[in-house]
Order: sequence, then structure tokens, then C-alpha cells
Amino acid sequence: MSFELNGRLYEKYDTVSVSDKFRKREFVVEKTESTNAGEFTELIKFQLTQDRCDSLDRFNLNEEVKVSFNIRGRKWEKDGRVSYFTNLEAWRIEKVAPENAASPAQIPGVDFPDFEAGSDSDLPF
Repeated sequence: MSFELNGRLYEKYDTVSVSDKFRKREFVVEKTESTNAGEFTELIKFQLTQDRCDSLDRFNLNEEVKVSFNIRGRKWEKDGRVSYFTNLEAWRIEKVAPENAASPAQIPGVDFPDFEAGSDSDLPF
């Protein structure tokens, strides 16, 4: 099952080689939600693995991003003690346009022609 989360890129860490065949890179997204009880901010850590580690390079801190991820969990035993780990495994990161971004027809200083359905124009169709 996959999930998505939008937020602000808060922190990026360097890629770590765990072994000769496995590498990972972690990053943190800040998610803020407003409710009747106030505003709540959470810092959520994700991890990228293998070839996906390099995909984080094209993003800057404080950019709005959308992260697609899976939840992964595993059991680990050592010396008779059992621990459980949960990772948020990111598999896609995308930039999110700000909500107040101007549409092409609203860009100051740029005039776009108005085309109306059924109007006479020089278009051949």
C-alpha cells in the first residue's frame, strides 16, 4: 500500500553506504495542519534507498514537496531482545507549486490572446 504526503523539505542528509550493496539517504519533511484546536507541526523522516538516493539532489530546503512512500516494518532480534523497526520508504519526490502561483493568464506583463469558442479566427480548423 502506498501513501502520499505534502509538506516542506526541512532537512536533507548525506547518502550512507550501509554495505557494499546497500545505500540509503534520509530526509525530513515538515507537515503543518490547522485544526479548531490550533496549528500542529510534525517533522516526518523518510528514507530513500539505492538509485533513488540521488533524486533528492534536485530539491532545495524549504521547497514544497509531495512524497510518495510505503510503510515498511521488520523485526530484529539480538541477545534474546526483540525490537521492531518502521521505515517510511520514499519512492518518489515531486515539487509542489505554491497555492498562490499565478496561472499563465495572470502573469503580469504577459498578454495572452483570448480565444472564444465559435469566434472567427485565422485558425485553419
